[in-house]
Amino acid sequence: MRVSMPRVLLLLFALSVMTMMFVARCGINIDGHFHQQDGAPKVHNPQKEYYATLLQNQQIQHNNEVQALKKQLATMQATLEFLGYDGNDDRVINTTPRQSRVDFESYFQKQLEASEVMHGVTLKTEYESVTFNSFTLNRIFLIDPGLGKRVVEKPIGYKKKDLTEVLSHALDSLNARRRASKNLYTADHFIEGMYRTEPSIGTHYELYFRDIEHPSSTTSYTKVVLMRPFGPLITALRDQIKTDKTIINLILPLSGRIETFRKFVDRFIRVCIERDRRVYLTIVYFGKHRLPEVKSLLGVVSRKYHFKNIKLVTLNEKFSRGRGLQIGAKSWDKGDVLMFLCDVDVVFSLEFLERCRVNTKPGKRVYYPVVFSLYNPKVVYSLHDAPIPSSKDQLIISKDTGFWRDFGYGMTCQYRSDFLSIRGFDEDIEGWGMEDVLLYRKYVRSTYMVVRSTDPGIFHLWHEKLCDPKLPLDQYRSCIRSKALNEASHAQLGLLAFKDEVDLHRSYKKKTNTYPP
Repeated sequence: MRVSMPRVLLLLFALSVMTMMFVARCGINIDGHFHQQDGAPKVHNPQKEYYATLLQNQQIQHNNEVQALKKQLATMQATLEFLGYDGNDDRVINTTPRQSRVDFESYFQKQLEASEVMHGVTLKTEYESVTFNSFTLNRIFLIDPGLGKRVVEKPIGYKKKDLTEVLSHALDSLNARRRASKNLYTADHFIEGMYRTEPSIGTHYELYFRDIEHPSSTTSYTKVVLMRPFGPLITALRDQIKTDKTIINLILPLSGRIETFRKFVDRFIRVCIERDRRVYLTIVYFGKHRLPEVKSLLGVVSRKYHFKNIKLVTLNEKFSRGRGLQIGAKSWDKGDVLMFLCDVDVVFSLEFLERCRVNTKPGKRVYYPVVFSLYNPKVVYSLHDAPIPSSKDQLIISKDTGFWRDFGYGMTCQYRSDFLSIRGFDEDIEGWGMEDVLLYRKYVRSTYMVVRSTDPGIFHLWHEKLCDPKLPLDQYRSCIRSKALNEASHAQLGLLAFKDEVDLHRSYKKKTNTYPP
């Protein structure tokens, strides 16, 4: 699209005016040309000291104004760059149709008017209302506990950066008309604030300060309301992705649990062999117990389905998931390959395999799906007096059947080259857990993009979990926490705790077919 010349001229004219204001208000520093001669007598002059102090204060004020002008100049320069003007073509600006129609000032004003900053907004239900998070200088009180399941936390990372910028902007706003006064607002005057993000509009902040004009009052406050509106949508990237030739090497560490493994193989046949046909299976088996059964089962699958993409690696040592996956990754000798690090208790769909492919890129991206973990079916269905359905029919995503396992990092899709480049798992870890967390931390601390997303195509089946008391403390606690979360929801565990009262209520219903008084 071509944008008319007046718009460019207007922005350039504004830049010129701002530059002239900069020079007019701040002057040109020529003090260096007028130094007192070394031989001149030095006389104490109180009036001179007064003017020197006054000049210093004015210089500080000018420096603040200079910084404000620089910020405005940078904003206007960024606007020019966003519109595609590079200074070479003084006639047209090449932009997308969307950008050429955008009037940013009016757009942000509409965003402000659409929010609840200035007025209330009619909602259909209470579920549409967005709750604020309260905060102070060193604490955030969270309505959404997030991964850490914290209800209060110290602001770190992007949250700290965001709130620091908000506080600084609020102080600049309060002090804008108080520059000549020595009594300025500082962070010490800040009491508390709250914020919330409306997904289609932006983030709304409200900050409360002690009233600087009435410092002794405990009932007088200064309030600042800020809005960080979202900008218009822009296209960041267009890319074509083809997955027809992308092979996945599924690596499965195993020790015993043959019946569970038989069920896994049945699911593998239905999804990977009969439908996808682009999956290679690598089994890393620990020990010799029931190893012949594993070999026999894999042999039957290979002959019956003419499936040759199976490898069995055996290790006569104690089970270690991290070591098993490491050995499985290194055993591949056909160049680079996309790996899916899996467990025997996991169920996945054809759609998940495609997400595994599209969400990874060698040297760039790794995929860590958030698995939906199913509760103990004996608890889930017995509380509703319902029979336990088949494993396939239990794959339902709801708050009563399971939860998003946001603390688990065991299931992941990544290229072998990336896995080896980041030096894979810590093979010294024995027993349950931690090896996947440490690998995840390596990627988070690297320049790789970690794609972490809920995935409705992968489930973790409930199974009995035993926590070895000989484990190190951090591993043992992690195991116990996982065991507790896997059993049932908070409400379901509550029903079990109050089972006697529930049974009493049922007996009343059977006798009278009415509720007790």
